[in-house]
Amino acid sequence: MDNEKRLGYDKEFDRWYAYDGCDLGATCTPARTVFKLWSPEAKRVELFLYRDDTSEAYGRQALKLGGRGVWSLAVEGDLHGVYYDYVVETAAGEARTADPYAAACGCNGARSMAVNLARTDPEGFGTDCPPPASPARVIYELHVKDFSYDPDSGVPAQYRGKFKAFSWKDGDGRPPLCVEHLKSLGVTHVQLLPIFDFGSVDEAGDGRQFNWGYDPVNYNVPEGSYSTDPADGAARIRECKEMIQALHQNGMRVVMDVVYNHTYASDSWLERSAPGYYYRRWEDGSLSNGSGCGNDMASGRAMVDNYILHSVMYWAREYHIDGFRFDLMGLLTVELMNRIRWSLDAVFGPGEKLVYGEPWRAADSPMEPGAAPAVRGNAARLDPEIAMFCDLTRDAIKGDCFHGEQPGFVNGGSGLGETILCAAAGWTGGVGDFRPRACSQVINYISAHDNYTLWDKLALCAGGTPSYQEYRDDLAAQNKLAAFIMFTCQGNVFFQAGEEFGRTKLGDANSYRSSPEINMLSWERAWRFGGLTDYYRQLIRLRKALPGLCDRSPEAGKRIKEGTVHRDGVVSFQVEGGGPCGQLLFVVYNATGHDYAIQLPHGRWTVRADGADADQHRPFISQNNWANVHPRSGMLLMRSAIT
Repeated sequence: MDNEKRLGYDKEFDRWYAYDGCDLGATCTPARTVFKLWSPEAKRVELFLYRDDTSEAYGRQALKLGGRGVWSLAVEGDLHGVYYDYVVETAAGEARTADPYAAACGCNGARSMAVNLARTDPEGFGTDCPPPASPARVIYELHVKDFSYDPDSGVPAQYRGKFKAFSWKDGDGRPPLCVEHLKSLGVTHVQLLPIFDFGSVDEAGDGRQFNWGYDPVNYNVPEGSYSTDPADGAARIRECKEMIQALHQNGMRVVMDVVYNHTYASDSWLERSAPGYYYRRWEDGSLSNGSGCGNDMASGRAMVDNYILHSVMYWAREYHIDGFRFDLMGLLTVELMNRIRWSLDAVFGPGEKLVYGEPWRAADSPMEPGAAPAVRGNAARLDPEIAMFCDLTRDAIKGDCFHGEQPGFVNGGSGLGETILCAAAGWTGGVGDFRPRACSQVINYISAHDNYTLWDKLALCAGGTPSYQEYRDDLAAQNKLAAFIMFTCQGNVFFQAGEEFGRTKLGDANSYRSSPEINMLSWERAWRFGGLTDYYRQLIRLRKALPGLCDRSPEAGKRIKEGTVHRDGVVSFQVEGGGPCGQLLFVVYNATGHDYAIQLPHGRWTVRADGADADQHRPFISQNNWANVHPRSGMLLMRSAIT
């Protein structure tokens, strides 16, 4: 087809121009570097070469147009470490752009860098592999800067808030306090808030800048502000790999928080190289804003979907990433999400890589004809190994996340018993538009990076002046009960870093660009709230020891029997085959302020968890099998034999 003829971005355009190759960008070897850019409507594409990320160009060459809108050029010689960008001329005019497919870049990502990726591997990375998969998936959400910004983290000043904080060791080979804490928790996965190159922090600026990072600029490049040298395109890659390698060595798999639903600015490298193609627009030509961030990526178009899929596969292969959390997954299509799931399975093995996301969007967004959004109501159309955050569980346990003083089950809410029982069964019976195919599709959580921390939410609901900084027995008990419920629900478990020691942001419900002091993990607080932390450790061990609690199959909900609401704030249920040898489990939640006595079924019982200790083996001795459950606590018992 004549390249001068504009078809409009529809199925016909994709039929002519979709390119399925995985070699876009700069493929760098010691002998030569091949540059390829997809720009189907360009009239001219020129490459500019630079010796660093600030100097004037020392060379320029024209690329040649090949099939399917791909422009290419081979430059002889070793270009590793050479920076580059393009000038692209289209009917819309001339635009200078970095490479949207780049694997490396300079400071703030305005220039791409040719990189021989083999030269960025830390020692031993070739044999790096994740720890063995655990039947219990316990995901810990962590922000790179939050983790080590606090001087009490034990990390040297030059590495605080950096990738290096995870891999640094002292002269005796000991990791810092923050890493020791993380390792000791026993979580199976660490989910890192965005670590790709984002635009909301000036990489050349001071270290007090802060942002969560949901502002993509270069999707396939690590963020420079987390590296020790943002101007060195190779340094950020090597240090990011060191972080992932260190987490693997410490027994944790790594999940990457990815934001393929929008870009930092609509005038992105994607837009400059293929004007109008990558973003959704309404009929009047205006950009849609289903992300709430000014633009929406046009998932459902061939080259948008290819870009996202290839990016995911690149991070999985090159960086050894073990899973992907999709921000605003409801803006992506069911078809793309299934394609990602199946592609990861084909390369790495079924279910080896986690795939989950937010099954919602901020506002309407026009999709391609025939496409279906990956929202909660379409769970039945998604692969059962694509999981969704369950805000139903979250709000039932602690109260509405947007209304700070509205309580949930653990902190004074009423009429929530049946909902809590649905959560315990992994929502397998379905509710409203949410009908998961299996418990594998459910991510149970009570706090995440956005909205109030769990401790702040409990403090707000307690009335009076919120107690954010100080330890309070009543709030700690509610916190423990909330965690106890979450860890005894079918599905996957997810919690925010610091939830295990009452993390506070002093009531800041949207700290995406607040000060690092508001956002950082306080390691003095981790020591002061150590009893709460121990309880989380015990819950993690308990869940790993009782396979019936983490059955993710379509049959998991059927394990839950005899669900009963005894009174407002008290529920119980049984889990058949819940123990290591198929024993029966009996679970009680008592959110009231009073003891509650409940009679157990006939048999010999062992207390495995209560409000004080969530990893015990205490024989249960009681006349007529009456169990006394203390206020604001849970109890889990296991029947070892029937007499």
